[in-house]
Parts: sequence; structure tokens; C-alpha cells
Amino acid sequence: MVKKPALAPVIRPGTVVEFMQGDHPQLAWVLEESSGRLRLLSITKKEMKLPVARILPWFGPTHDPEANRQEVQDILNAHQERRGEIQAGLDVMELWNLAQGEMESAPLSWFCGLLFDEPGADEMAALGRAMLSAKTHFKFRPPLFEIWSAEKVEQRMREQAAEKEREAVTSIGQTLVQELWAAYNQGRKPQLPPIADDLAASLDAILRHAIAGTLDETETKIWQAVSKGVPDIPHLPLLLAQTWGTLPAHHNALLDEAGYVWGNQWSESFNSEIERIEKDFFNDAAKETDQTFVSIDAATTRDIDDAFHIEPDGDGYALSIALARPDLHWEFGSPLDRMVADRATSLYLPEGTANMMPEQLGTGLYSLLAGERRPAMIALFRLDAEGRLLSVTPRTAWLRVRANITYEDAEQAITRATDASLCLAHTLAEKLIARRIESGACVIRKPEPVVTVSGEGAQSVVDITLKEPCPMAELVISEFMILANSGMAAWARDNGVPLLHRTQDIALPQEAAGIFTEPEEILRAVKLLLPPALETAPKRHAALGVPAYAPITSPLRRYTDFINMAQVCTFLANGAARLDTDALDHLAITLGMRIKSVSMVQRFRPRYWKLVYLAKRRKELHPAVLVDDNGPLASLAMPHLQLNVRAPRKLLGDKLYPGQRFQISFSRIDPLTNEIRLGEAFED
Repeated sequence: MVKKPALAPVIRPGTVVEFMQGDHPQLAWVLEESSGRLRLLSITKKEMKLPVARILPWFGPTHDPEANRQEVQDILNAHQERRGEIQAGLDVMELWNLAQGEMESAPLSWFCGLLFDEPGADEMAALGRAMLSAKTHFKFRPPLFEIWSAEKVEQRMREQAAEKEREAVTSIGQTLVQELWAAYNQGRKPQLPPIADDLAASLDAILRHAIAGTLDETETKIWQAVSKGVPDIPHLPLLLAQTWGTLPAHHNALLDEAGYVWGNQWSESFNSEIERIEKDFFNDAAKETDQTFVSIDAATTRDIDDAFHIEPDGDGYALSIALARPDLHWEFGSPLDRMVADRATSLYLPEGTANMMPEQLGTGLYSLLAGERRPAMIALFRLDAEGRLLSVTPRTAWLRVRANITYEDAEQAITRATDASLCLAHTLAEKLIARRIESGACVIRKPEPVVTVSGEGAQSVVDITLKEPCPMAELVISEFMILANSGMAAWARDNGVPLLHRTQDIALPQEAAGIFTEPEEILRAVKLLLPPALETAPKRHAALGVPAYAPITSPLRRYTDFINMAQVCTFLANGAARLDTDALDHLAITLGMRIKSVSMVQRFRPRYWKLVYLAKRRKELHPAVLVDDNGPLASLAMPHLQLNVRAPRKLLGDKLYPGQRFQISFSRIDPLTNEIRLGEAFED
């Protein structure tokens, strides 16, 4: 390190000096010096007082201190012009190349020696100015200039380029946002200013990140700047992007907020891992079971993860439930596994389906498609004549499902008694639900509206129909799945296998048990429940009426089930589960949070489309049932849409009671903000 040169003890009147004003050197004339303070006349003809410490470490020459103001001005102007000419001819980058690696820092005189033979005051000042402006290569720490390394220069160049881009994005962004907001408010097409492609891409990214809630620190500052003066209303970034045309009408912002990638294109990044799984799958020569299985699902279902075989067992039943085994050739902790864990669950929305797993695996290789050789975990449940569970015996095997039956076909077969196996299954299912209700189960049965969306963007058309119920076939599957999940939870508890459980360990009053079908009864029962928790302890699930419940029946659709399947199958193969309780506890926390986030999409997106449907029919009368009349706002259920709305009591009349029927219309419906305002209500 070079020693700092001592500043001249006295700067006499008549000396030309420079000082920093703002971010630029300012030329001045010393009028008077007294005790370390200078009275100056700047080139802009302003008098001021400054301490000597504020003077830049280059000064001179010294002229006649008796010069008049005009002469001083002429002298300053001459030096200003001369220094500007010299600075224009300097190559500071060449200077940096000469100095870089020689020293860490040096005074200006040292740098002058590299460029000039006999530098004068104007040459030194010109070089000092040039080096001050080269902020990416030098750092001025008076009286020395630090020489930045190549790595530091590269970093500063990136930062400088980023800052210039930020300034450009902010500048054009303010104009764009104001125009987009005006166009949205006025219901017209925006008149867009000319925007370079790179700036448009940056602004589009900022809007998308604002929608998703993933703005970084820099983007947040830009967004705050460009949206200044625009009302801070809900979904503002989405509305602006849709007005701009970078996002379509009805864009699913919930997916953005959850960070969930729609469709199957995401899986292309994992093609090599998927190919490895496919290779292992086809090379697996394990023996197939002779036992025959059938599945019951909706006609459109492709991710089939359960099938069953039932036969009499003395006075009781032997029920074998086969579950898909996507874990068999899986590498836990791999990039694909981390991605699937982040997806957490498949989404079944009105506009389509997004599978948790790559479609090649979830609806392909591991789906229990009829006639195809598939790996499975098969659990044998032995039950007595009253449907009491006697034993659970799981095993792994390969199988070929005999048939994939639709709910409608299964319903007809049971109704007409044309399939003895399905009839036996229904008989057992009736006994299972009866036993659960005896144990306090709260069973809710309600109409199931099917919401379908055709077309895209502004051309989207919503249709809602009521699903044709298949009560007997649906009872078979719902009861068999509850039996499988609760039965495997009991087996795991008895064998010390840690699993993820859905628990609802609460005390319910006797009136909460039973089957509820009327809207007012359903609401009354639901108010008594609490959301289930995800934890490793096998505790009671009150609403299901079972002592423990470990979800395992949907390993193709839910990561909790996938993990539980791996826990069971590794125990069956090795005598020890893959994860111990501590690891599973940690997973339960992170997975539970992720499931909650993704489930918000499944919960609210169908409601959005229902409101889009209803908004086009808001002036029509719709049937509704009063379900709650407590408080200033009464609650109405619309069973055919499975929507609940609230209304001022005075709009409904003086005498209100749960179960009261109305015909209602609406004055306003905003699907995006979930705003619903009743217009009229007539007692039915």
C-alpha cells in the first residue's frame, strides 16, 4: 500500500480547485483561506465556504489572487474547456489494464505517470475526473484510487447494466401501467407505447411475479415505482396483464400463487430419469398373482390406483384390495422425486387435469389398466359376518386387472344382481358404513355438480350439470377405501411401521353421527368438525368414525399416499420402513404446508367457474335453502351449484328458519374477487 501523500499545508487565494457536488467534480477559485476553511467562487458564479478536506486531491494552478470577477470567470472557463478536451482523449480502460495487478491503490500522481511525461494541473484534473466516472473499474477513497480486480470489475459491469435496465424498465413501466389501468377502467383496448422486446419481457415477468407473490427485492422496487398512482386493488397485476394481453381472460392465478405447473410439459426436464424407470419396469420379471381384480372408477379416469377382489370367507368376507405401486422403481431424493413432492397432489379442475406424477407413469405404466401387467401392494382384509375387521395381511405382487368398470355399469350390475361379486361387495359396504356410523361417523351426501369448461380465454364457455348418482357403486368404493386406509393404519401401528396419518381427534356429540343430506343438516354437522391434521401418531379420525386413518389408496394422485406406500412396501421387503418417525415427522410439516397451498387451487378454482356461470345468469331466479339465520347476515345454500351465499336478513323477510326455501337473483357477481351480492329473494 502506497503511503498517502500529504496535502499542501495551504491552498492560497487564486488557486484553481475542484470539489464534488452531487456526483460530479465542480471547478472553483479560492478567494480566501482561513484556518482550514476556504471561501470559493464556483464556475457557476456562486460563492460558498468549504473545509479544505472537501477539496479533491488535485488543485492548481495558482493565478493572480487580485484578478477581478470577470478575469476569474474567464480563467475558470479556460481550465474547464482544457480539462474537458484532455478527458475526452483519455482511455481509462487502457489505464486500468496497465494498473490492474500492479497495485491495490495509488494516488492520482502515480496514474498520471503512466500516461503523461510531464503532467500539469489540467492533465491531473482531467485524469482524476475520468477515473471518478469509471466507477466500474476504480473506487475513489481520498486521496487514493483503488484499482478493482477483474472479478470485481465484471461484477460491477453486471450491476451497472442491471441498474440501467431497471431505470429503463421503470421509466417505460410507469407509462405502460398508467395506460393499462386507464384502458381497464374505460373498458377499451390500451394504446401501448413503443416498448423494446427486452423491456416488455422484463415488465411481463414483473407482472407475473407480482401475481404469484414471488417478486424479488429489485422487482418489488420496480413494481412499487411503476404502480405508483394506481389504486392498490385486489388482483391489480393480473388485471393489468390481462388488459395488456400477456395473460388470457380467466387465467388461473391460483396456480401461479401455488407455484404449480399445469399440464405435463414440466416432466420433459426429467426424461432421462423417466426412461430409467421405464427400463427397470420392463426388466422386472417378478411373478404375477392368479387372483383376479376389478376396479370401479369414473369413465374418464386414467390414473387408476385401486382395484379389489371379494369372496365369502365362511360367514364373513375376504376382501383383497390392490393398490398401484409407483414407488417400486422410484429413486427418493432425486430431482424428479423433489418435483413430484412439490406438486403434492393431482388437480382435477373444470378446465382439465394436472397429474402429480408424469403422465407416462401416473396414467401409463403404474395405472391399473385392465389387461396390463402392473406392480401392486395387495392387502387382504378378513372381516366377520357383521363387517368387523379381523385381520390385515399386506403383500406385494404383480397382477393384471380383469376389468375397469365404470360407476354406471357397476350400479346397473348391483341393481339387477347380474354380478355376484359386485353384489357381495355392496352388501359388505352397507355393513361397513353402518359400523362407522355406530362409531360416530358423520357422513355427508349432497348433489355433485359437474363443471366443464370448453374453449379458452375470452371464448371459454362454462356448463354445469348434476352428476347422475350411482349410490351403490359409490358406496362400495368409498367404504373399501376407508377400510383400506384405516385397516393399514391399524396394521402399521401393530407392526411398528411409521406412516403419515390424517387425524381428527375430537369429541363429537351424538347428533353429529349419521347420514346428512339436507343443506341445513349438513351445515349444522360441518360446524362441529375441525380440519384433519397430518401427523405420524395414529389417532382417531372422528368424522370417519375410525380409530386411525393413514391415506395409502391414492399413491398416483397424492404424495402422502405415495410415501405411505413406500413405507409399507420397504417394510415388507426389508423388515424396516424407509423413513423413521423423526424423518416422517419432519416430512409431515413441510408436506402438510405444501398440500394446503396446492389444495387452495382445488378448492377455489371450481368456485370461480361456478361464479362465471352464475354471473351470466344473475338476473334469473335460482333455488336456495336457508341454512343459517344467526347474525346480521343469513346464509343460503344453492344445492344444485354447491355454493353458499350470504344476504342481509331484511332482504329475506321477517320470519326465518333453517330449511326455508327461496328463489334468489343477484345484483352483482365478480368471480375474481369472490364478490356476490343478492338482488332479490322470494320465499318459495
